[in-house]
Amino acid sequence: MTFDLLLTGGTLMTAGSASRDDPGTGDRDTVIESHGDLGISDGRIVAAGPGLPRDAHRVVDVSGKLVTPGLIDLHTHVGPGYWGIDPDPVAWHSGVTTWVDAGSAGAFTLDGLRRVAATAGVRVPALLNISAIGLAGRTGESRDLDNCDVPLAIDTILADRELIRGVKVRVDRETVGDNGVEPLRRGLAVAAACGVPVMVHIGAAPPALDEVLGLLRPGDVVTHCASGIAAPLGPAVHAAAARGVRLDVGHGSGGFAFDVLEQQLAAGLRPFTISTDLHARSLHGPVFDLPTTMAKLLAAGVPLTEVVAAVTVRPARLLGLAGGTLEVGAPADVAIFDVRDEEFPVADAHRQVRTSPVRLVNEATYVAGRLLTPRLPGPPPPWVPLTDAQRAALDARARHLRDLLATPLVGVDGLADQFPRPTVP
Repeated sequence: MTFDLLLTGGTLMTAGSASRDDPGTGDRDTVIESHGDLGISDGRIVAAGPGLPRDAHRVVDVSGKLVTPGLIDLHTHVGPGYWGIDPDPVAWHSGVTTWVDAGSAGAFTLDGLRRVAATAGVRVPALLNISAIGLAGRTGESRDLDNCDVPLAIDTILADRELIRGVKVRVDRETVGDNGVEPLRRGLAVAAACGVPVMVHIGAAPPALDEVLGLLRPGDVVTHCASGIAAPLGPAVHAAAARGVRLDVGHGSGGFAFDVLEQQLAAGLRPFTISTDLHARSLHGPVFDLPTTMAKLLAAGVPLTEVVAAVTVRPARLLGLAGGTLEVGAPADVAIFDVRDEEFPVADAHRQVRTSPVRLVNEATYVAGRLLTPRLPGPPPPWVPLTDAQRAALDARARHLRDLLATPLVGVDGLADQFPRPTVP
């Protein structure tokens, strides 16, 4: 057969499954390295392995490169509102093909997110906020329990199961006010009725972290699992992980601390998934993108294969998504990385610095076999606090882009004669 696209000679990171007896990963999905080619047609992977026939409309040599499934970011904010960003200007240079919107929209505001999902160049599944107003503002969405309407949320999810893959509940003193864990209880009731997981955001108490964790079921997700604010280090965290509650990084602008992660790793707790919590206040630092967040886990000593699994096969299976694998028949969501053996500093949300042993540089990102092309980022919204250094860097980037795009693409010798003049005899 003739492939639409053939990627040749890469190091393929293919979904596998770890042994339950493996103390490092337990029953977690993992990835296996192999060398070979990928054949893509009609938006799907149709062949994989060494020595595929070089019969393709386009052949791309990826020798020496890391070829992963398109990355799945389990915690982002791309819906309209205080936190939302446009995914496309980041996706094309980061390898992220699936952006799970984690609660930007509630039942009242879902149409805005639907429009984003319909027009974005990437896949945008969603976790429905238990609060019907979603994240129109910075916080406080669950202080009024009238907004946490269980029948409404159930009806909303069942009406659009393809888009909505779970429930999001933020539980901290600013968000819930005096309501304690009641918004979470309602979110769990919705999730149970719809057969989906809950992702719970943890932060400053009250309510107490132990009370929050004690309510969660196997397959539910705790995001900001290495938060320096919530500091999830006690026996309740171990008990939750042991019964199948999934720990997710959810870096964000305040949800990740190296010292907490390092204590968790030393105690045998490992994040199940790695996500950015990328939003308007974390995009320009400290998060930047998912490969940078992955580098922070590498800096903490998590192996590359486990890091890749945590942004591909694991989030895919957690939410029942079709991607996260390079198996034949899967959607042709693929990311190409150059793994550079160069150390570089990375910082957490509290300016603690560690050194990543490698730099993951995305060289190409495909969604359904389509190469994502460059998209320019817009300016940050006026409510985002920026340092002088961040403002100067944004100004410098804008000047550089202006100069780059104002310069003709080629000189006069590189022009094509689009409509040749007829030859006069």
